[in-house]
Amino acid sequence: MDLSNLKHVYFIGIGGIGMSAIARFFLRLGIKVSGYDKTGTLLTSELEAEGIFIHFDDNVSMVPVDIDLVVYTPAIPADHQGLNFVKRQNLPLMKRSEVLGLISRSKVGIAIAGTHGKTTTSTLTAFLLDKSGLRPSAFLGGIASDYQSNFISGDSDLVVLEADEFDRSFLHLTPTIAVILSMDADHLDIYGHHDKMVESFIDFARQIKPNGLLLIKKGLLDFFDKKDIDFLSGKGVIIKEFGSEGSDLSVKNVMVKNGQFVFDLTDDGHNSENWICNLPGRHNVENASVAIGIGRYLGASENDMKDALANFKGIRRRFEIIHKGPKVVFIDDYAHHPTELNAAINGVKMLFPDKKITGVFQPHLFSRTKDFYIGFAEALDELDEIILMDIYPARELPMEGVTSDMIFREMKNHHKVLVSKTNLMETIQWKDLEVIVTLGAGDIDTFVPEIKKKLESLFL
Repeated sequence: MDLSNLKHVYFIGIGGIGMSAIARFFLRLGIKVSGYDKTGTLLTSELEAEGIFIHFDDNVSMVPVDIDLVVYTPAIPADHQGLNFVKRQNLPLMKRSEVLGLISRSKVGIAIAGTHGKTTTSTLTAFLLDKSGLRPSAFLGGIASDYQSNFISGDSDLVVLEADEFDRSFLHLTPTIAVILSMDADHLDIYGHHDKMVESFIDFARQIKPNGLLLIKKGLLDFFDKKDIDFLSGKGVIIKEFGSEGSDLSVKNVMVKNGQFVFDLTDDGHNSENWICNLPGRHNVENASVAIGIGRYLGASENDMKDALANFKGIRRRFEIIHKGPKVVFIDDYAHHPTELNAAINGVKMLFPDKKITGVFQPHLFSRTKDFYIGFAEALDELDEIILMDIYPARELPMEGVTSDMIFREMKNHHKVLVSKTNLMETIQWKDLEVIVTLGAGDIDTFVPEIKKKLESLFL
């Protein structure tokens, strides 16, 4: 399909972070864009302000009649009236991942995969390349604060993509440069077993174009068979490991200075010092090192990248500091897997070692809660106080016996409380707060403006 000949593209699930980036791409091409989503959000309001018509009722009478292409997300339930209507109309229908594959196929694709860190690493990579004059386009899984968008429109052949393992979506991509950040168990409702998920990551790596580059976290190559390594080598793919000292691309001398992370970097024997990263935690230092490594591979200036990294403003909902006053700090983070919770909480503790940390966590998905409730409990126990919310179901129906109480009962920390959305605000002990962190991938972010307003009224 020639995407440039389209006149009207309709999105089912347009408010999704990945879907909206593609919607913005088509809009920049001068193509008419419209869509459906279940509820209105800040993001859908932004899309509407940009000129996109969005309806929030699953009513087939609202579906436009002049559509050339329908793009949908796998998160849409099978009984969705609008989706089934366009299927009956035999309209061209593509998943988000298929469209990304088409967009990137003729370009130098930089695909960032991993169960954690995709959005941060993708955004850092795009930002560093852009500020080095390489002008990439990028489809991001979060709102980059420097662009106030999840889509960056560049005029080069470079395109940065998040390679999403959910529903095996990343297998539609054929990148020139691929990154595998992590392969922790997740989406077991799709894969059934961790081994099957790992197989998909290996299949993703095998799709790298000839003479490309694979950057992979040190230790993850252990999951690859010799035949997989030989296959990549036979295509001329360069394989580099990143991470701790001893890796091809390694960070060292990581320190916290004035609330920033400072580190040195070695890349294939090339040493560079005093990189500054505003994002917290060693995991983000490693994410930054990947972006730097990609930039060096593509010929970006080291000085340009250093300046860019030191001035990177971050990503909405990725350790986003919402309020920072003399008495209380408020941070919002998207963490929704035990590994991500550990990273976020450890990052807070490193930056505020002498402060009491209160966490508000909303579990995301019944299936994920069932699979990882012990890991969630262990991560949350590292907080000083825990406010645990009901599960956000997203695409799922309730599962018998699966509730937030599974996590609650497993936690050892006695400073914990279980709440619903209706009594969250009245439960927070405002006067005793020092650092408060909201955590989760559901709709917990809808409380962020209200919490911020309350803190500003109390502590200004």
